[in-house]
Amino acid sequence: MTGYSDRINHAFAFAAKHHDQQVRKGTRLPYLTHPANVAIILTRYGCSEDTVVAGILHDVVEDCVRDNMTRDMLEERIGHKFGAGVLATVIMVTPRKIDDDGIELSSDEKKHDYLERLSLANTDALWVCAADKVHNANSILSDLRRTSFPETVWGRFSMGKDGTVAWYRRVADRLREVGFTAPIVAELEEAAAALETA
Repeated sequence: MTGYSDRINHAFAFAAKHHDQQVRKGTRLPYLTHPANVAIILTRYGCSEDTVVAGILHDVVEDCVRDNMTRDMLEERIGHKFGAGVLATVIMVTPRKIDDDGIELSSDEKKHDYLERLSLANTDALWVCAADKVHNANSILSDLRRTSFPETVWGRFSMGKDGTVAWYRRVADRLREVGFTAPIVAELEEAAAALETA
């Protein structure tokens, strides 16, 4: 591979526009470094262009409903620019804030709902989910290795160390439960195990 396609570069530009001025939690890193790394992980595993594009866009709907841009408007733009398949994948990996009855979900309920919905997800969405969590877990691990004060890293997360590690383990377990056994799941399990002992 000599570089990303025009379509993938278009997805990067779209994500950059919508994540503009956002940074990674507890860092000064532009938020776009996360979807870029998700794209690298998916490419490393030989995923399709649609999967890579969905990986780049996976947080746009969740994080970028602002500036007179509603969720419906964002979803319509993604579908129009990148296709119905990419949009379906993005929606499958976007945590819901309200349930089917219009009731707002608590933080714990959002996580439970996310895991339950993985049973309905297509293979592309399972890849994006796994790559997202692999990058997040490894980013935490990198930050922990660079500091003498691990509590400052764990303090970024409302669940603390135990809850955060448990979350990555729950996602890996759920991916296996729904029949997704690609090698990336083992990579996620290894990252969770490394966090536990970090």
